[in-house]
Amino acid sequence: MDTKENKQAILVGAFLLIGLVVFLVGVFFLGGQQKTFSKNFHVNTVFDDVQGLKKGNNVWFSGVKVGTISDIRFSDSAMVKVRMNIDQAVQQYIHRNANARISSDGLIGNKIIVIDGGSPQAPMVQDGDVLQSAKLVSTDDMMKTLQVNLQNLSSITGDFKLLSRKILQGKGTVGTLMADSLMGIQLRKSMANLESTTSSAARMATQLEQFTKKVNTKGGLADNLLTDTTVFSRAKKAVNQLQLAATSAKEFADNLNQASAKLKSNDNAIGVLLNDPATAGQLRNTVTNLQKSSVLLNEDLKAAQSNFLLRGYFKDLAKAKADSIKKANKK
Repeated sequence: MDTKENKQAILVGAFLLIGLVVFLVGVFFLGGQQKTFSKNFHVNTVFDDVQGLKKGNNVWFSGVKVGTISDIRFSDSAMVKVRMNIDQAVQQYIHRNANARISSDGLIGNKIIVIDGGSPQAPMVQDGDVLQSAKLVSTDDMMKTLQVNLQNLSSITGDFKLLSRKILQGKGTVGTLMADSLMGIQLRKSMANLESTTSSAARMATQLEQFTKKVNTKGGLADNLLTDTTVFSRAKKAVNQLQLAATSAKEFADNLNQASAKLKSNDNAIGVLLNDPATAGQLRNTVTNLQKSSVLLNEDLKAAQSNFLLRGYFKDLAKAKADSIKKANKK
């Protein structure tokens, strides 16, 4: 009997020992998860809506769990102040301009707080500091936005339904194009003409590109004009000479106009002859008289040749002329 009681006592003691070990392991494990036995520092943040956040929820930084929520209480103006216990080992990586936002652990998991580290130029966060909070779009806001989008989609669907009915009835430009075969033929012709025009434009662009290449060919006229200073100076001199010639031509034209103007006036001899009928008549009479005088003079010369006093002189003159002609022919 004593042996049996001893065995039972040993078994009970063994179970108690095993239970105590399991309890201690659980305490240390939970304490490790809650950062109970590590050195912590506290930071705060304020939200206008914590969206179901609870005390004991986790705090994450760069995808790593670094602490837990130790307290949630109302602050001034219906704001909610959240206090967080964070492992002191990550304090050097969190800066004072960091942001705290509410997120979810998974798609439908518990609410958590996610801390963004901030810029390295800012000082390191200290115990008791208040981090800025970032507003998270709530599920209600997303549902409201989704509802508005569904209403817009429904309106668009209704409009498209009405539009498709009008198109099938042949109303409007698109409906006319689909229902009127003649309009379709004309549209195809227009597209063919547009294609031909596009091809012509493409050929023109190709020709223009070829012309540009020729212009840019080394040693060509355009290249010399653009790059050779000697050719450019010669062209410049030629242009200057052409400009001087144009100026001279203009002066010549001006002088010709002035001479033409003088011919039209009566203050010079030629202008009087051209424009005064009386003077022109007198000039004609003078010419007529000169013609008559020359006839009479010829007659007087013939009469002088017949005179016995001058006949010998004229015969000697004619003989000398004949001799000179013969000598010239012999040569």
